[in-house]
Amino acid sequence: MADSHDKIARHVAIIMDGNGRWAKRKHLPRVMGHRKGVEAVRELVRSLKDTEIECLTLYAFSSENWKRPEEEVDDLMNLMRKFIKSDLPEFIANDVKLKIVGDWQELAPDIVEMLEDALDKTAHGSRTLAVALNYGAHAEIVQAARKAAQVGEINEESIAANLFTADLPPLDLLIRTSGEVRLSNFLLWQAAYAEMLFTDVLWPDFTPAHLKDALDQFAGRERRFGGR
Repeated sequence: MADSHDKIARHVAIIMDGNGRWAKRKHLPRVMGHRKGVEAVRELVRSLKDTEIECLTLYAFSSENWKRPEEEVDDLMNLMRKFIKSDLPEFIANDVKLKIVGDWQELAPDIVEMLEDALDKTAHGSRTLAVALNYGAHAEIVQAARKAAQVGEINEESIAANLFTADLPPLDLLIRTSGEVRLSNFLLWQAAYAEMLFTDVLWPDFTPAHLKDALDQFAGRERRFGGR
């Protein structure tokens, strides 16, 4: 039987899906869906202090997202610039530590500089917001295996030790919004024994109340980790 500690989701990850469909349903430009999605992120981060979550990981920009129209990619990058600039003081004030997972150093130089500054200024936060930027799980696992091979044997422990998330708690709960039921190359290694929850709610409409409901559902599940 699981003890009470197993009922607490220390690490929650979210595939934030549905911005475009939200905008389409409201007959708005696609970028408006992304802007509303940023507001949803902001509210969720503010609500973390009311939960027992130690780390929230958000899938913000995948390595496959570069295939989107150039105008949409530019809009996403500009939103990222604005979000970092506007919300960094709030992260610091709320003791939130920012972590970036993925090949984020390949982003535009000014964004990389802004991220490095944010990482430095939030380094001592007690609760972590991990943002996946230019991230793909296949590439992450290949990169981790290569690093493991450089220093010794390739096994589960050495690969896990070289993942972007090596210093984070094990993934407990993975949520995807918008009704899609797939992982889209996100945290494939980490999700091996994570509980999963798929909701029809589009990301811009996802609120702290939806997160609380997801945590309640997690608490009601029995985690077996391959056992009986």
